[in-house]
Amino acid sequence: MPNPNRGSCGFQSNEFEQEYERPSKSQLKREMTALQKLGEELVAESRERVKRVPMPEDVRDAILECQQIRDHEGRRRQLQYVGKKMRTLDEDEVAAIQRTLDSWKGQSKSETAAMHALEKARDKLLANDGALTELMAQHPELDVQHLRTLIRNARKEQAENKPPKAYREIFQILKYLQAEAKQDARADDSAEAEEDDDTAED
Repeated sequence: MPNPNRGSCGFQSNEFEQEYERPSKSQLKREMTALQKLGEELVAESRERVKRVPMPEDVRDAILECQQIRDHEGRRRQLQYVGKKMRTLDEDEVAAIQRTLDSWKGQSKSETAAMHALEKARDKLLANDGALTELMAQHPELDVQHLRTLIRNARKEQAENKPPKAYREIFQILKYLQAEAKQDARADDSAEAEEDDDTAED
């Protein structure tokens, strides 16, 4: 005769399901660590940026206070407090903060790439006289004599291990040219957009 108690463990099957619906301890720990890290990322940003992030006032105050603490132990305690405050946020608030940080990272990447391009262009000018001819063809308004002098001085600075005054000035000129090119491109885009609008109206 079958035993009616066989398979019974003293709790209903739906209790067993509820047990598994709860997040595991390791999952909760991962979420807490991620929020702590997010808080630390915010502390590392500038005060002006933190003020622009969408978040509750008490969380922002904890972050801004942490930025002012110089004492190592005091800062560590405040960082833990920031993590605790981060855990009071709901999913939408956390997602909004993450989106803001991600957009800044995207900007930083493009800024870094632009800076590397300028450094490469400057090194090319110093290594190859033909690079100046190319640059002049792209920017005929440039003072070629001044730039030639700067290139000559920058080469001398490198050879004699002197402070890179001319070297930095070349970078600033290239940076200015890059900014001008971007501005011209934006102006062209807006002019094209206006033409498209006029065509659509006709």
